[in-house]
Amino acid sequence: MFQTEPVRLRTALFPGTFDPFTVGHESLVRRGLSLMDEIVVAIGENEAKKSFFPLDKRLRMIRELYENEPRVRVESYDSLTIEFAQKIGAQYILRGIRSVVDFEYEKTIADMNRTISGIETFVLFTEPALTHVSSSHVRELLRYGYDVSGFVPQRIKL
Repeated sequence: MFQTEPVRLRTALFPGTFDPFTVGHESLVRRGLSLMDEIVVAIGENEAKKSFFPLDKRLRMIRELYENEPRVRVESYDSLTIEFAQKIGAQYILRGIRSVVDFEYEKTIADMNRTISGIETFVLFTEPALTHVSSSHVRELLRYGYDVSGFVPQRIKL
């Protein structure tokens, strides 16, 4: 009778270095899941950047955090973000914005990605209580031996 089209999941790619994954990142994934069917947290490998945590440890920490959430996958990639998004069938890229400076940067990249690939970027503003949290600040605290437990998800063991 009627032929229905297969249901296509709304998949968003959430790219970053996640060095380490913070409570701000966790908030974006949680809020993004209310809009998407699936979120792929993807760690971009960048040889030019010196990371604090090795890639395998970052993957493990985030996978353990979401082990009971089937709508979140955790991957890594070493290509252009839009190439990876196309490879996994993501229709959207999820990004977070803490400030006007973040906005300018993210808008430029979103415009470029849309022009090249047609993939849309959607942004979520950081929750006000978390605007000061960034991976780079957390890494700096870690380097000097400070307790960062208030800045990373409780289930993540550094």
